[in-house]
Amino acid sequence: MNSRNWVFLFTTTLLIGTISAIATGFILQFPESGSLKEIGVYILGLVGFGALFSVFSQMGFFAYLTVHRFGLGIFKSKGLWEAVQLLVIAVVIFDLFYLRYSSFHKEGEALVPYIVIPAALLIYALVIALLKSKMTNQAAFIPTLFFISVVTTLEWVPVLKQNNPISMWITFVPLILCNTYQILMLHRLNTAKNKPSGLNAAARK
Repeated sequence: MNSRNWVFLFTTTLLIGTISAIATGFILQFPESGSLKEIGVYILGLVGFGALFSVFSQMGFFAYLTVHRFGLGIFKSKGLWEAVQLLVIAVVIFDLFYLRYSSFHKEGEALVPYIVIPAALLIYALVIALLKSKMTNQAAFIPTLFFISVVTTLEWVPVLKQNNPISMWITFVPLILCNTYQILMLHRLNTAKNKPSGLNAAARK
């Protein structure tokens, strides 16, 4: 990816994160007084949240691209590296349920809310992985599944610890949208002459 494409990806991802945070914030909680000053301060806070977590998303994205390359080099076998990623996915999805449940579950509280989040994230990751595979090739399925499920969860952890529903969703929506956008745009922006494998696989038109 050249510098021009990187700048394009950075700015568009930042825009997606900011706009989605503002939209989510107003859907979940509108300022009580409705005064222009309070609304302005609220929007400013949402812009900060969205921008911050869009940057987290981009850091996680490029970190995973590096880790993915190292993984292919260390394990030598593409199949073994994919198996390792599947194992990590299983552990992280289980922990997303178990750690929240063990930390915040109260006696008499339903179990379903703690199951819904990891289950929904895994289903969403599967859908995006299938879409990425159709856009490029089958080699992109496991890396995309890993990125959307595992990396998104790791980026979300600081807010998950607070167990504040509004904060959770104001940060999750920008994260998941930014991560989805980046993973689906990668092959379009990749300008390498040699056709890459796995996550970077590009569909040649």
